[in-house]
Parts: sequence; C-alpha cells; structure tokens
Amino acid sequence: MHVQHHVFPFAGCLIHQIDFDPSTFHPDDLLWLPHHAQLQQASRKRQAEHLAGRIAAAHAINALTGHATVPGIGPQREPRWPPGIQGSISHCGQQALAVVNENETALVGIDAESVLRETQAQEIWQSVIKESECQRLASLPFPLGVTLAFSAKESLYKALHRRVNRLFGFASAEVIAVTPHTMTLALTAPLASFAKDTVFTLYWQQEGNRVLTLLCAA
Repeated sequence: MHVQHHVFPFAGCLIHQIDFDPSTFHPDDLLWLPHHAQLQQASRKRQAEHLAGRIAAAHAINALTGHATVPGIGPQREPRWPPGIQGSISHCGQQALAVVNENETALVGIDAESVLRETQAQEIWQSVIKESECQRLASLPFPLGVTLAFSAKESLYKALHRRVNRLFGFASAEVIAVTPHTMTLALTAPLASFAKDTVFTLYWQQEGNRVLTLLCAA
C-alpha cells in the first residue's frame, strides 16, 4: 500500500500522520503486522485503515524509543501498547494518526472526524449531546459543534478506556465549555477511579473539513 508519513506538532505533542491510498492495498501488506491473522475476516477497507494506523503508531513509538514496535490488538479491539508507552490512534478518510506518551499512566486520546453535513448533524445530535450542551456550543456552526463534541467524547473514551476497562457512551461526559482551541468535558457519573464532575480539557483544531481533538494528560 502506498503511504506517506509526516509529523506535525499539536498541543505540545507530536502527531504522526499517514496518508494512504486504499486502492493500492494488497492483502499481503498485512503480513507486516505481527497480528495479521486477526484481521483475515475484516473488510478490505478496515484492513487498509488498520494497517495505516499501525504504521503511524510504529513511527510514533520509534521516534520516542528507537524501536518501531507495532501495537497489537487488545481484548476489546483497543491498541495494545508496549510496556512504558501509552498512545492513541485515529482514522479519517485516507489518513491515519497516532500519538504516544512515554508515561504509561498518561491519559492519551486522539480522534479525527470529517465535519458533518447539516442534515447529518440534525439526525444525530441528540445521541451525542443534550440541549444544554448544544447551547454551550452555540458560538460554533451547528454541524461543527456536533462534530466537535462527537470527536472530543471519542478522544475521552480512548484516553479513559484503559483505566475504565468497559464500554461507556456519549452521555457519560458533557461539554461544559468551548474556546477557539479547547473543549472542556465533565463526567456525568463516576467511571472507575474518576469521580462524577471530573473535568478534562481537550485541544481541538479544524483543518479544511477535518476536525482533530486531543487529550494528553500525565
């Protein structure tokens, strides 16, 4: 599969991005992955995305440690990071992104989304945010606000999953503030060792039709 790798800074972290051409993907490309057998039943699209994400992650780990370790797949399909590393992976269109932190207890979550169309935002907003959150996002165009809340909650899920170790939904956190560069979420109920009303500040940026959100806290 044809890929291009580049790195860019965001919110004090280095984001490793892989641009990939899924039309050039061949199933044999998966043999690069130590866990390739676990992907044999996945769709071709999913296989290409997974490969691109693991390439991004290997670059990120190599930049940090000097070893291009490929994260495996955990019991709930989450990336299995090497000892001493915490990280996160996201996919959006023909791009995959990864970020890592050398603090194994760090909270790390990244998510990239294409901005929803107006009709899409109208269809899904009530499953992502409450009316009160919608009002707090009123400074943004409605489709952008819904997309941003969706993405931020996805990033939070990825960051907390290792500690919580169970599924939890969008209603588990609510938007309490948004600025041109940050979004603050608060838990609506306890999650593992995190108490109700625990606050998390994520960074966000928009680049063209893509929104990127990041939580990276030691």
